Amino acid sequence: MGTNNIHAEMEAMGRKALDASRSLARLTAKGRDNALSAMASAIEKARDAIAEANAKDVAAARKAGLKESMVDRLTLTPARFKAMVAGVRDVAALPDPLRRTSRPVVRPSGIRIVRQPVPIGVIAIIFESRPNVTADAAALCVKSGNAVILRGGKEAFATNSAIAAAMADGLASAGLPPDAVQLVRTTDHAAVNELVALEGLVDLVIPRGGESLIRAVVEHARVPVLKHYNGICHIFVDESADAKAALRIIGNAKCQRPSACNAVETVLVHSAIAKAFIPRLGKECAKWGVEVFADEKALAIGKGCGFKAASEESWRREYLGLAMSLAVVDGVEAAIDHINRYGSHHSDAILTRDENAAALFTRDVDSAAVYVNASTRFTDGGEFGFGCEMGISTDKIHARGPVGIKELTSYKYVVKGQDSIR
Repeated sequence: MGTNNIHAEMEAMGRKALDASRSLARLTAKGRDNALSAMASAIEKARDAIAEANAKDVAAARKAGLKESMVDRLTLTPARFKAMVAGVRDVAALPDPLRRTSRPVVRPSGIRIVRQPVPIGVIAIIFESRPNVTADAAALCVKSGNAVILRGGKEAFATNSAIAAAMADGLASAGLPPDAVQLVRTTDHAAVNELVALEGLVDLVIPRGGESLIRAVVEHARVPVLKHYNGICHIFVDESADAKAALRIIGNAKCQRPSACNAVETVLVHSAIAKAFIPRLGKECAKWGVEVFADEKALAIGKGCGFKAASEESWRREYLGLAMSLAVVDGVEAAIDHINRYGSHHSDAILTRDENAAALFTRDVDSAAVYVNASTRFTDGGEFGFGCEMGISTDKIHARGPVGIKELTSYKYVVKGQDSIR
């Protein structure tokens, strides 16, 4: 498909999505929930076709030599298929995000002002690997009254196509335009560049994937982008922390899913407990198979632990695997300074029994999610009660942290007068 043809195809998809978004915006909450139920049933009905398509993708991925971890992310097992369908139904059960009208404000002029939530309109989702994102993203968009254009990775093209076709069938059976959920039908990267430049047709772009994908989207986008680049997440172990609990939390944050953007990448330890805590942490890291890059103080304390010397670059590194950085800091203020300097404003935690230290940390750490005595792995739409996850935002405007149905809405002001003039 030539460049001109790709532009025309993306523009046509945008116009169809815009028309469909207007139909969705007119639906009642019950109507949107009925549409989601129909979509879930249609996915279940297409189980065999989706499984066949997924087997094709998995075979092609193995033939192409993709890492087994990537193949695993691509594989739609029976349990994952069941969870995908349940995720769509779970979204239908969430409260309606378009029924949060503010209390009216009556001005001296006599006008009565109400802030009313509204859908954003047309949302483009660009993602990699996991085919369940196709259903998750579509469900969240329909629930919030938005049309969606999906562009998945080429390695999951057949699976994504089968899931998207089933959801379109579900929408049609519910009497809604199937164009409310569309999948880009080409794997040519030029389609992404065209899609994110559709001013007036696409209202928001959400990229889900690695830093290179997100930066490429931002470079070409001419519409707003909701994003995070990196997940350089920290855990600070304060002098009052419970050591046993701290080790358990660090182990969870690093090892439960090392490739996740909310996995811990740097551990900071208060100098007052470093001599007692770091050797214990080193032993646990050896058991976990975690490679540690330590600063000079931590290296000296952890002799025999197998630590490697950290560099300046270590503090800005997102390992996305079984490795992490380690540093000794002189208190909570020093930890805050380190995090705000090197972090990515994603998810950062303090482990402490000191309420004053916790209050200072939560006030001054400039991140989307700030934790006290909890693993950073909780930064997730499902764990926050937002339903299946659209992504994480480290932006400060409109949405920050896990993006759920509420974050997929905007608002307008409805003003009623009494034949009022200014």
